[in-house]
Amino acid sequence: MIRTIWVLLLSCGLTLQTTSQEKKHNLQFDTLAKRWDEALPIGNGMLGALIWEKNGNLRLSLDRADLWDERPMKGLHRDEFSFKWVQEQVAKKQYDTVQKLFDRPYDNEPAPSKIPGGAIEVPIKTWGAQSEASIDLKTATSTVTWKSGTILKSFVHATAPVGWIRLENAPEGFNINLVAPQYTGATKNAGDPVRGDDLSRLGYQQGKITKQGNSISYTQEGWGGFRYTINLLWKRLDGKTIEGVWTISSTNQRFQIAETNEALLEKHLSSGFNQDHASHKAWWAGFWNKSAIHLPDQLIEKQWYLEQYKFGSAARKDAPPISLQAIWTAENGRIPPWKGDYHHDLNTELSYWPAYSANHLEEGVAYLDHLDQNKENYMRYTQLYFGVEGLNVPGVTTLEGTEMGGWIQYALSPTVSSWLSHHYYLQWRYSMDKQFLKNRAYPWIAAAASYLEKLTVVDKNGVRKLPISSSPEINGNNLSAWFNDNTNYDLALMKFNFRAAKELALELGLNKMAAHWDTIMMQLPSFSISEKNALNIAPGLPYAESHRHFSHLLSIHPLGLIKAENGEKEKKIIQNSLHQLDSIGPSGWCGYSYAWLSNLKARVKDGEGAAEALQIFANAFCSINSFHVNGDQTKSGRSSMTYRPFTLEGNFAFAAGVQEMLMQSHAGYIEVFPAVPDGWMDVSFQTLRAEGAYLVSAVRKMGQTKSITIQSEKGGTVKIKISAMGMSKKISAGVKVIDQDSGYVTANFRPGATLTLYQ
Repeated sequence: MIRTIWVLLLSCGLTLQTTSQEKKHNLQFDTLAKRWDEALPIGNGMLGALIWEKNGNLRLSLDRADLWDERPMKGLHRDEFSFKWVQEQVAKKQYDTVQKLFDRPYDNEPAPSKIPGGAIEVPIKTWGAQSEASIDLKTATSTVTWKSGTILKSFVHATAPVGWIRLENAPEGFNINLVAPQYTGATKNAGDPVRGDDLSRLGYQQGKITKQGNSISYTQEGWGGFRYTINLLWKRLDGKTIEGVWTISSTNQRFQIAETNEALLEKHLSSGFNQDHASHKAWWAGFWNKSAIHLPDQLIEKQWYLEQYKFGSAARKDAPPISLQAIWTAENGRIPPWKGDYHHDLNTELSYWPAYSANHLEEGVAYLDHLDQNKENYMRYTQLYFGVEGLNVPGVTTLEGTEMGGWIQYALSPTVSSWLSHHYYLQWRYSMDKQFLKNRAYPWIAAAASYLEKLTVVDKNGVRKLPISSSPEINGNNLSAWFNDNTNYDLALMKFNFRAAKELALELGLNKMAAHWDTIMMQLPSFSISEKNALNIAPGLPYAESHRHFSHLLSIHPLGLIKAENGEKEKKIIQNSLHQLDSIGPSGWCGYSYAWLSNLKARVKDGEGAAEALQIFANAFCSINSFHVNGDQTKSGRSSMTYRPFTLEGNFAFAAGVQEMLMQSHAGYIEVFPAVPDGWMDVSFQTLRAEGAYLVSAVRKMGQTKSITIQSEKGGTVKIKISAMGMSKKISAGVKVIDQDSGYVTANFRPGATLTLYQ
């Protein structure tokens, strides 16, 4: 398909200025990092490794996505565990008991939690100085080079459950070791979910390491009979070259493979590094072929490619979805920050924002696979806690989807399933897969809508509302965090869920259900607007204090309920709301706030503001290896928070922000370069995906759009906004232009057909 676009553009006398992955985007250093959160990351969605140097040893910190301690949160499930009981305590203004029973276990208990795997170590003190430590993004391969001529190459195979190391010009007489996490010993840090408790709090017996000849294994028993095993096997090809392969298996039934670790490694070692590397590179070539961008801002362009690389490394079908740290669990002797769990009040949702328009639907659907696998557990929780049938999801969960507690305004929020509904909706809109619509998207969205219908109440004025409402982390963890009226956060999610249920029911011909969902939706109140014509947090509570979670703006982005394209009234609300964010300032923000802000600014066509937010994120809130570390690392006033717990959602929200600047399709038409700064004179992108399953490429030269190429996967009618009325057309068989006026072209496509507009 990309070759077709090139042919069409060349026939029109144009050159598509695209940048597939290039060397300038690579992670490139002169020496290995000395701390784990600056390490070189490699992975395949299930297995991951961080390559760095610790105490004079080359260290590969190994991880597997399903290494979890799934013990129930101690003290959480009791007779009081119900939304109705919480309502009663709020009404009585007796909130201390709620905090004690439902919030504090998350802080005080070490598990449930993600747990680390182990590490491969090679003593390198005598090897001399290094000259390179890098990751080639094109091939997802790490290289470390010493000035003496020794070279280490490493990768985690894109599709096989193995990681590889190859040492060339290896010094004589060195050792390869497996190092186990320190699960025993004195406990020095406890009750600290941000920095992480010591692993010894988990109460495990230390696992056993066995070394025989050219193989090492380590088996660790966890809670409740859970067990994982790391195996490493290597061979010498000659006096100077060593190849080794490693894997991690677990007793988690969802992700087991038929082969034993030993048989798996023997097979791959027999095939050899080069053969496995060839198939690994082929997968990554396909990944990079999905989309590309070229920007004049090299900082933003490089960061976007690094985010795509991390997304391709962490998101994969048949593997767990992206958690807070995904396959790069903290390697510091502690439980990972916030237990490395699944935070569905923002973190998981933001992590999958870039999947859709970057044309990575297969990686994105892994998130929804996970949600569907846990659906029965979520419905159990819904009945237990909310006392009604239907579907809601805990805001903080284990791998299996079980609630973990925490600040219950978000950890047990009544509208979590509706934010997740949005991802089912996007997967449908960007793929137009009718089987997915029928079998997965509508069933999820309808079940969430049914639950909300039962949970909400209608007052004497016919207005539908939640019994009590909240907005993530607003007013902290206390009584005032609950509101008697719907917050704009909860209201936006409910409005979206019922609207989506109506739209999808109509698509399926379920007209009676569509009418029912419409009736419910019309009972919801309007959004609360301040005297300054900006979105409030809740009725009577304007945004007046800097806060990292833009929960009150969910209706603007990502839900798109309020659009600049809907007219001057809504455009002004967006502008005023964003002006409030800017004027109050970023003291309470963290890195993901800037990444989210770029998306919000792009929605109102503020290219300068979007680019500035992205530049601040990349400069101030990322480690040298591109990991989002939450706090302002420059300590230059971009945030009052200067700590550095690593989480991934900010990285992927950044990528989505770039894509929003380059193309938008949420308003019923495709618009290219809707929010690029005036100074970005030459910009291009290749095969970004638009709603309706259209693949779009475009070129901007000297500040003017020179070409737009659109290919339809599923067929249909689409409207395209054009900046020049005089654009010529190159039409393939199967395209019929049915209208062209007022700066838009409307065309009907058969599946696979292509239209190019050019100057």
